[in-house]
Amino acid sequence: MAAATVHASAVLVGDRAVLIRGPSGAGKSRLALELIQAARAGALPFARLVGDDRVHLQEAGGRLLVRPAQTLTGLLEVRGAGILRLPYEPSAVIGLVVDLAIDAPRWPEPAQQQIEIEGIRLPRLGVAAGAAALPTVLALLNSSLQL
Repeated sequence: MAAATVHASAVLVGDRAVLIRGPSGAGKSRLALELIQAARAGALPFARLVGDDRVHLQEAGGRLLVRPAQTLTGLLEVRGAGILRLPYEPSAVIGLVVDLAIDAPRWPEPAQQQIEIEGIRLPRLGVAAGAAALPTVLALLNSSLQL
C-alpha cells in the first residue's frame, strides 16, 4: 500500500512516535519542539524529530509507520526563529495521536480516546483550542495509561 502524506508532525518518544495533527497555526511544530526539549530536560527518556509539517503514514505488519516528507527531512519550523535543522529518525512506529485545537471534552468518552488510521487503532488525545498541550501529553506519556 502506498504511503499517505498528511499535514502533521511526529516525534519519536522512547520507542513509539507521537503523531501531532491539527489545523495550520494550532501548534504542531511547537509541541514537537517542546517534546524534544522535555527529553533534554529529563522529563522524557528520549525524543527525536521524525518530521514536521508533512509526514508519510503507512500500515506495515499491523503497525502504523511514520516517516518525514523527503524535502523536509530534519527540518522544524519555529515561529519567530525560522527553520531549524535537527537530528531526526527516518522512520518510527506511531503509538499516540494528538489532535490539537479541537472541541475536546473535559471527560472524553472511551471512543474519543482512540482513532483508526490506515486500518490501525491507536490511542488518541484531543487537546482543546487554546489549551497548553505539553502538560497533558507528558502526563499521558509518563503514565501507565499510555501505549
